[in-house]
Amino acid sequence: MALPVVLDLEASGFGRHGYPIEVGFAMGDGRLFCSLIRPEPDWTHWDPMAERLHRIPRRLLMQHGRSPWEVGRLLNSALQGRTVYSDGWAHDYPWLALLFDVAGLRPHFKLDNLRALLREDEADRWHDVKQQVARERGGQRHRASADARLLQLSLARVREGRR
Repeated sequence: MALPVVLDLEASGFGRHGYPIEVGFAMGDGRLFCSLIRPEPDWTHWDPMAERLHRIPRRLLMQHGRSPWEVGRLLNSALQGRTVYSDGWAHDYPWLALLFDVAGLRPHFKLDNLRALLREDEADRWHDVKQQVARERGGQRHRASADARLLQLSLARVREGRR
């Protein structure tokens, strides 16, 4: 079974002032990509609750993050012409749009909701299957590429009809 490309974003916080701080994806063959994103000067919102979840301190972004332009170019190069799926589309879409807008680029791929890939019976099992896959994977970090791979593996499992 061919697996779709799954993308995940981590952010400074939820709400209209949040911005992307990390993007990662899992390709259909299991290859992973992950990059920290250096905040723009006017990206100042920082939610300590979000940091507790993703464990990415702002200073790490400033030291090791790539510019939005560089991240946008890398995403376009790797994902050119593909449909890419996200389980948090309502949050990920605006964050990705902000990244590309600030970079002065247009995405060369389409972001769609992972839910579009699930039949109703599969959607009903999704949460339980995802939790089981997460337990089997052990103490994975809550980071963008690891989360994208977890979603991808959960999709494969739910399609197989197993828990």
